[in-house]
Amino acid sequence: MNGRSDATPPSSAEPYSPQLRTALVLTGTGTAGAYHAGVLRALHEAGVKLDVVAGRGIGVIGALFSAIDGAQRLWERKGFWRAPGLRSLYNWRFVARVAVWALGLSLAVVAIPLATIAAGLVVFPLDFLLRLLGLGGAEGLVGDYLRFAQAAFAPTALPTWLPRLVFLVLAAATGTAAVYGWRRPGRRGYGAAWWRLVPAPLSAGGAVHRFWGVLWDLLRGAAQLKQPAPSDLARRYVEVLSDNLGQPGFRELVLVAHDLDAHSDLVFSLVAQGRRRDLLRRPTTEAAELRRAELIDLSGVGRDYLVDAVAAALAVPIVTEPHPIVFAPDAYWRGETHRLCDRPSALARLLDELVGLGVQQIVMVSAAPESPRPHTLTAPRLDGRSRLGEYLQSSEAAAVRDATRMIAARAPRVFNIRPTHNPIGPFDFDGGYDDRSDRTQPLDELMSRGYEDAYHQFIEPVIGASGERVGREQES
Repeated sequence: MNGRSDATPPSSAEPYSPQLRTALVLTGTGTAGAYHAGVLRALHEAGVKLDVVAGRGIGVIGALFSAIDGAQRLWERKGFWRAPGLRSLYNWRFVARVAVWALGLSLAVVAIPLATIAAGLVVFPLDFLLRLLGLGGAEGLVGDYLRFAQAAFAPTALPTWLPRLVFLVLAAATGTAAVYGWRRPGRRGYGAAWWRLVPAPLSAGGAVHRFWGVLWDLLRGAAQLKQPAPSDLARRYVEVLSDNLGQPGFRELVLVAHDLDAHSDLVFSLVAQGRRRDLLRRPTTEAAELRRAELIDLSGVGRDYLVDAVAAALAVPIVTEPHPIVFAPDAYWRGETHRLCDRPSALARLLDELVGLGVQQIVMVSAAPESPRPHTLTAPRLDGRSRLGEYLQSSEAAAVRDATRMIAARAPRVFNIRPTHNPIGPFDFDGGYDDRSDRTQPLDELMSRGYEDAYHQFIEPVIGASGERVGREQES
């Protein structure tokens, strides 16, 4: 379980200090959120001071809860990552399920004649055995089988209704996909019309719905009230965070998502009043204008976009449909509708934003393991979710490495917390098989690994060493 930080600073770098402005960055997709929850629990128990929390991908969930001192809702027994129903976070979309069932049913129907012929391989030996035992009749099972086969393959039997049944199944599936495709919300696209029948295979709706439900349980407390709409709940969240910034447990917030239409990242932020100028200040008028296009201040009129920030960050590129965001008529984009999704390499942009906010040290948490050593290759995964997950996990590892190298030349010092080995893919909500130990590891174990890694990689060697250094300085 023990790991190491790959962000070794130069010898001139200042060691960790609780007096410096510190940011926590959570990055990853899908099950990485469980690893984040374990790390957050360890940091909470150790009393690590955090001034800013930032997230991309599934990291926005941990960041949003941590910003209002509610991270315990992630790891507690009925919390986000322990309550039942995790498999529904990224379900196969309805059209994808219909297509699979239609294909399976069609193959089963087509297999009926083959099964009828294959039955003869059992009937003839069985009939011979019964005749040896004196139990067979004059014609025996062979006669019954031949009469059945003759009736089944008669011109009015299988050759007639079997292709009709296959056609009806495929036609029903195609019609369902067509209705679903043409009713899909969003901007009108162009290209061959039949491509509308091929949507993204997975849906992020379950993850979005679960987030707002758990957040409402946190904000309502013991009151038995009906859950409001996500837009109302988002406004309440912003009010709670804005009114309590500076109080213990409440932190500034920075989230990032990618705008497919603007070809750039959108930054959603809620920072202290004294830091808002750092967000907006730019050297030239042209740069200031571009900044308006990519920055959404959640503490102002942009608070209504928090719903879009959550949905966009949880929208995995290509795997799920992008989230459509409708800008206000008086915003920079003048009422346009853009498509938003996550982008693993947006991590570098997130770190750059933190530097602009005066962050001096960064604790970065990722569930993607470091690059494997020689002779540690594992067998490729064959199922669809796992193939997608392998690519996302590899991209995440590369993004963490690149972002760490980029930020090493800047002022902040980065402390990485990540597993040395993680067999659980981004969509393995039922756990992942580890061929190194020949067993299936559940999601709870990934959460425990995050807890242990936080202690072994950061709290004990970094926080502990910092405390010892401060003690020696006080004695001297």
